[in-house]
Amino acid sequence: MQAPTPMSTETLNTRTALHSSMQAVVTTGLGGFERLVFKEVPVPALLPGEVLLQVLAAGLNNTDINTRVGWYGTAADAATPSEATSSTGVRPGNGEVQVAGWNGATPFPLIQGADCCGCVVAQAPDVASAAASPALGQRVLVRACMRVAGFGAPDTRWLGTDFDGAFAQYVKVPASEVFTVDCNWSDAELATIPCAYGTAENMLQRAAVSAADHVLVTGASGGVGSAVVQLAKRRGARVTAITSRDKQGAVRALGAETVLCREDDLLTHLGEHAVDVVVDNVAGAGFATLLKVARRRGRYVSSGAIAGAQVALDMRDLYLKDLSLLGCTAWGEAVFPSLVGYIERNEIRPLLAGTFALHELARAQQAFLERQQVGNWVVVP
Repeated sequence: MQAPTPMSTETLNTRTALHSSMQAVVTTGLGGFERLVFKEVPVPALLPGEVLLQVLAAGLNNTDINTRVGWYGTAADAATPSEATSSTGVRPGNGEVQVAGWNGATPFPLIQGADCCGCVVAQAPDVASAAASPALGQRVLVRACMRVAGFGAPDTRWLGTDFDGAFAQYVKVPASEVFTVDCNWSDAELATIPCAYGTAENMLQRAAVSAADHVLVTGASGGVGSAVVQLAKRRGARVTAITSRDKQGAVRALGAETVLCREDDLLTHLGEHAVDVVVDNVAGAGFATLLKVARRRGRYVSSGAIAGAQVALDMRDLYLKDLSLLGCTAWGEAVFPSLVGYIERNEIRPLLAGTFALHELARAQQAFLERQQVGNWVVVP
């Protein structure tokens, strides 16, 4: 089968008066902040089924850094993304790291950036002629987790990890993955949503969280954790959150009834068999205790491991308590449309920590790694 022919730059210029080049931050390979190169690159050429977006704002998330430092690859040591230093962005350790992303080898050089709020500025001809296609000039969010073989299969393709993403002035994406949002939020506020809230909503949907549940959330001040608190409260669940002492007030303001410090002993404060659902993107040394506080037939759900991927599991907790352990990467079909509805009905609010210019991406990632914020950092081209 012959590969589709991209639209020419001349066609793009005729339709949208675009320039032939754009500014972008290109990740040149595994390593530290020196791998983030701000440079001029060609505007991407559209294939059938695609739209071109002017990037209005792009959020930061753990995946950007994990991919750059090779954390998703097999490692001989147990270093964690949180151990990446704010001065270099490289995790310590002497382990061998495979050049790998979520779906195999990372296609370096790569424009990263999974969180995109953009404006539709060009369409492939087949998209332009389709009745349900996104209109030129519409502000949209991009669904970062794309289910390339349909929602019945586990295959995923991620913006900014498997193909060029939003740390640029323009990005091309499948037209099926853009969603218009009718709200008065700023571009930067919308850019806090896709990965953090998509990941959070996916975990809550997979764990079937309802108003009858007591939910324990670790890392509750981070992008995903703060989204989980809001989204669990939206379902009417009772929320206990864990965060640092200086962020307790901010997390309580999101709706958590109980806020504990990271140093607190969970068994002392909660007791065994206390919570129905544990939503944990921290893992590390605290993992075993999280299973202790779960009730019988409780659910543990995770999509990350910022405190360490290697954990101690007491199998007796797992089988004697009839626990369900849920790993979550591929988003369900209802996740992103649900989020758009929550935004448009004012059922959630954005948590924008602040913004940086695109050329300041390294500084933005330094701030991200320091984890002093509540919510998300965003870069603006």
